[in-house]
Amino acid sequence: MKIIDTHAHLCDRSFDTDLLEVLSRAERAGIRAIVSVSEDIEDARKNMQIANLSSMICPAAGLYPSCLDLDEAEEMVEFIRDERDRLVAIGEVGLDFWIVKEESGKEIQREIFRKFIKLSEELDLPLNVHSRSAGRYAISMLIELGARKVQMHAFDGKVSAALPGVEAGFFFSIPPSVVRSRQKQKLVKQLPLTCMLIETDSPVLGKDPNERNEPANATIVVDAISQIKDVSPKKVAEQAFENTIKLYGKLA
Repeated sequence: MKIIDTHAHLCDRSFDTDLLEVLSRAERAGIRAIVSVSEDIEDARKNMQIANLSSMICPAAGLYPSCLDLDEAEEMVEFIRDERDRLVAIGEVGLDFWIVKEESGKEIQREIFRKFIKLSEELDLPLNVHSRSAGRYAISMLIELGARKVQMHAFDGKVSAALPGVEAGFFFSIPPSVVRSRQKQKLVKQLPLTCMLIETDSPVLGKDPNERNEPANATIVVDAISQIKDVSPKKVAEQAFENTIKLYGKLA
């Protein structure tokens, strides 16, 4: 099986001491490439550095939506423009109404997210979107602003909130936590396989919340989707791989 982990944080400090071993385990598990997202400018720079270690690492750059600093957002926009030829995506970016509850903060989130959506269209780079407790609003913004290349990462909303995104051609990536999340199991059951991607969100959202997650665990997602949708793991992996190439183009 060929599997691509479309959302991981390889720049996280928890991987500093054994990243090469982590990559080796992933390769043995059938993982062909890993999209390593960032949460701030330091992460983004680190992603560019670690991408030199292995062709498996596909760097992305984005600003976590808890950041409400417009200057930091502009710095990230310029970084992405400068590194556009090496980046595979803008991410992770989006909205988070679980962290930011004040309307004034939410409006700043929307302003920053709007910048990244427009940048995605300008540079023709996919968006890797975080939308915790804000899925319906994030999808609405993306559609309103004409976003074309969209991955909704670890979507935590209802199926009804996801459907407009499915109709718009967006993709929804599923993490290993699907094995313990009724919400994600419902999402997998009711969304078409043609809109699903595989992710791990390493080092979090693993099968066991008390253990470090890593890209090799993407196989857990394949097996879980296979069981929920009653199709073979081979079919799940092939369709998810095809979906990933459709969104990202050829990865490492």
